[in-house]
Amino acid sequence: MLHTIKEAAELTGLTPVTLRYYDREGLLPFMRRSEAGYRMFSDDDLAMLRVIECLKKTGMPIKDIRQFCECAQAGDSSLRERHEMFVERKHVVEAQMAELQETLDFINHKCWYYETALEAGTEKIHLEGGTGGGELPCEPGCLLP
Repeated sequence: MLHTIKEAAELTGLTPVTLRYYDREGLLPFMRRSEAGYRMFSDDDLAMLRVIECLKKTGMPIKDIRQFCECAQAGDSSLRERHEMFVERKHVVEAQMAELQETLDFINHKCWYYETALEAGTEKIHLEGGTGGGELPCEPGCLLP
């Protein structure tokens, strides 16, 4: 089934501008055109758009996404290369997640810090072992808002 750019945008959640950009960048080389020259998106194009968006969300540059798309066109001869690209992306995402987890841990600590200070009516409870009960000690700079 073929879809207009408007339909493809609705089905993928991408804007028509983004879809045109991906086409100009060569990410959808087999895209068909109507007799009037309008882009027509096949179900395979929509599937590739999902892959492109996944790779883009990992921070992969367009030039590398283009390389992946070219490999996909090569078929089975590029299976190893495509697999390696996704393994590398997996490592990138895992590192991003670890960094985000550290950020979340710090935010959780700061939430605890302010909640306990609010309950006590003062931040002084966090000074010099005032946390008690095995709670996390106040780290240098934690009194800064």
